[in-house]
Amino acid sequence: MRSRSAGSSRAARAAAAAFAVALVLAGAGRAAVVPFHPLAAARASDLCGKAADLVCTQVVVPLDRTGVVPGTITLHVEELPAPGVARGTVFLVAGGPGQGSAHVFGLGNPDADALYRYLFPGYNLVAYDDRGTGESGLLDCPALQVALTEAENRVAAAACGASLGANAGFYSTATHAEDLEAVRQSLGVDKIALYGVSYGTKLSLAYALAHPDHVERLLLDSVLPPELPDPYEASVLRAMPATLRAFCAAGCNGAQFASDVVALANAYAAKPLTGKVLLANGRTKTRTVGGDDIVSIVLDADLSPGEAAELPAVVHAARLGNTQPLLRLAVLHDQANQEAAIDLSAGLYAATVCRDGPFPWDPSLPVSERPAALQAAIAALPPGTFGPFGSWAGSFGNADFCLGWPGPTGGAPLAPGPLPDVPMLAVSGGFDMRTPTANAQSVVARFPQGHLLVVPGVGHSTVTADPSGCAAGAVHAWMVGQPVPSTCPRQPPLVAPVSAVPAPGRAHPRRLLSARATFTVAKESIQDAQALWLMTAGASGGSAVVPGVYGGKLVASGRAITLSGFSDARGVTISGSLKLKRFGPPLVFEGAVTVGGTAAARGVLGLSGASLGGSLGGRAVG
Repeated sequence: MRSRSAGSSRAARAAAAAFAVALVLAGAGRAAVVPFHPLAAARASDLCGKAADLVCTQVVVPLDRTGVVPGTITLHVEELPAPGVARGTVFLVAGGPGQGSAHVFGLGNPDADALYRYLFPGYNLVAYDDRGTGESGLLDCPALQVALTEAENRVAAAACGASLGANAGFYSTATHAEDLEAVRQSLGVDKIALYGVSYGTKLSLAYALAHPDHVERLLLDSVLPPELPDPYEASVLRAMPATLRAFCAAGCNGAQFASDVVALANAYAAKPLTGKVLLANGRTKTRTVGGDDIVSIVLDADLSPGEAAELPAVVHAARLGNTQPLLRLAVLHDQANQEAAIDLSAGLYAATVCRDGPFPWDPSLPVSERPAALQAAIAALPPGTFGPFGSWAGSFGNADFCLGWPGPTGGAPLAPGPLPDVPMLAVSGGFDMRTPTANAQSVVARFPQGHLLVVPGVGHSTVTADPSGCAAGAVHAWMVGQPVPSTCPRQPPLVAPVSAVPAPGRAHPRRLLSARATFTVAKESIQDAQALWLMTAGASGGSAVVPGVYGGKLVASGRAITLSGFSDARGVTISGSLKLKRFGPPLVFEGAVTVGGTAAARGVLGLSGASLGGSLGGRAVG
């Protein structure tokens, strides 16, 4: 499924946490970075009664608070009491919409508990699954979970809404905010702190608008203001080129990266790219890449450092005519987008955003009349609405997605406020494209006690995606009343952006490549392998098999890359193994590979960190 700007991406939702949680060692004065995978934790209900101190309860709320439609929903609630006397209670509010907070934050998992107790010292920790997510009446629309194209999304969303029937209208953000209030009341707590991530920031702000007297403080990570997203995701599209340029300020050509993305997206919107992609099992798959695919793939890079490392070279190669690496990346992106409803409910996402709006039509407008209303609204927009992207990009937002949603769409306003005058810290990643820093700046300006922390080079879900530990340390300091910086030092990326994609080569060249040319291909292929490892196994802590562009494969596991005839250029293969020796950043791999193939100067290369050298064709290289 293509990405949505509010952090609801189906692609690599665990990547935001992989290798990114910083646990600052109390009293040691330094940050220790450890891998942490909250979504790999046991199911919430499995830990209830087993994990030390974890208290699980249920809160029953009405389906329809007006009482017109009968029924109730039972919310699954988890609480981890603070050691000793509690300083307060903090609600952990996940994103999407569609992620169940109890399921995502994984309280009861020792690593998760250590992290959140560090971030919120002395606080009771509370996470509950929103209605329609996790263990709280999960909405599961299978076709929508696996939809990829815009047309598939529209059809599947309409069918999902039809399957919900009269219940479809009771999942708005305003309704979620009232559920949060019901949980607060059930716990008997007067004031609560809120830690919202991505869409969770919008829900936290919605609660603060509705119940300002019960808010102690707000921590907003990857901020989505209450009035966003706009119907077309235009604010995201306008900000994207500048974000890409900033990402490549060190290590790749930012102006080129941004212009490549814009040029490819507009070109493929007019005439999509179609080609065959080699799969890991040796078969091929035909994949079509349109303008919306380029935007989705680029957007998801803010959740995947491995994908971010791949993109500059891949899009530049495609712009020059070498499109096979892009086609492979599109297929890998599709595979990463397939996830279960328990992890992120596409049905709940649709039920919430289609009820929230806003849309360029009246909420009661019949389904049959919405497409014309949408096209008329897009045609009337001023030039530059979508930044450098053409008017085709107007279909990228939720207005297009919700065209067929049954019943009223939009028209579910949040409470009018005012917002409480309480301490508020907003954390924004410099590489966050779905919730750009301008969002956070806008919200900070609404709080007299607001403060903004920007973390350069880091993507979405910033506190747990910052491998330096700076963001986590700042949150801890803010919670205990210590000064908080306005920016963190820029750290090296986990893996450097791939310098270039190897030239395709010819299956049967008239002469062999020189030792130097072969070395260049091998070096670029090894960079590619490291980025692919981080994008797949490194993001999840599991394992993955990834094909070479022209043959062979790499097997990525928790700490190793095994290459078997891996070929990113025709006639050149690499085989061997690389192991992760040090976390960094940057990550440090060591190992040796054998270079072969019909076009290669053959030999062996050794890798140690950034140093690659050896002998090819009887000549020393490196």
